[in-house]
Amino acid sequence: MRFSLSALLLLLCLAASAQEQRPLRFSVSESWAMPMINIVDGQATGGILYDLQMRLAQKVGRRAQMLVLPRLRVQRLLTTGEIDVRCYVSPDWLNEPHHQYIWSLPFMVQRDMIVARDAESDFKLEHLRGERLGTVLGFSYPNLEPLLANGQAHREDARTQALVLEKLEAGRYQYAISNDLSLNWFNRHQPQEKRLHALAEIRAAPVGCIVRDAPDVPTQALLRALVKMKQDGEFDAILARYR
Repeated sequence: MRFSLSALLLLLCLAASAQEQRPLRFSVSESWAMPMINIVDGQATGGILYDLQMRLAQKVGRRAQMLVLPRLRVQRLLTTGEIDVRCYVSPDWLNEPHHQYIWSLPFMVQRDMIVARDAESDFKLEHLRGERLGTVLGFSYPNLEPLLANGQAHREDARTQALVLEKLEAGRYQYAISNDLSLNWFNRHQPQEKRLHALAEIRAAPVGCIVRDAPDVPTQALLRALVKMKQDGEFDAILARYR
């Protein structure tokens, strides 16, 4: 009985200590859409990254605070160290090195595709000349920059990846850029005859997380948790739920 009471007191102390710790601040970009994240009334409520980040916080005994922000504000808060963890990011996508953060190992690859309403077996990038191209506001597409920079093709930005695909389906332009996960998610809700087609892959980028290296952040525990989730198949299980 004495041992049980001592164990109970220890658990209560640990729980109280965990409650005193502030939540881990995860950034969520407003431009993300399902299956990466579901945003309702400015709050993240589900999706691949939501599940990943909630699980990460759980593994290190902290609560997760999802900060839904415009992409440019995410960049500013990274610079000032007001974000603890940013997931789904590639070194190629950052304009600044962010020395106060440590990179995790990549946990997946994002594949960007040229997408159209109709299949084109003979598609070449030259077909984009003179076309308006559906793109996400603020996203960069280095492999297409030569065409865009000299005005041979023109961006038509939308706020989210989902809106880009909706505009393509509605005929606002002939071609758009989408990552493969968003395209597959969009198509799963469409009848066969309305599904969009991937014509060519233009970039494959390994993505991971950056974790702030500071005394108030369990940096190494988070990095180890990401490795363990990948090794144990936890992340693949999360992905499978949204395929």
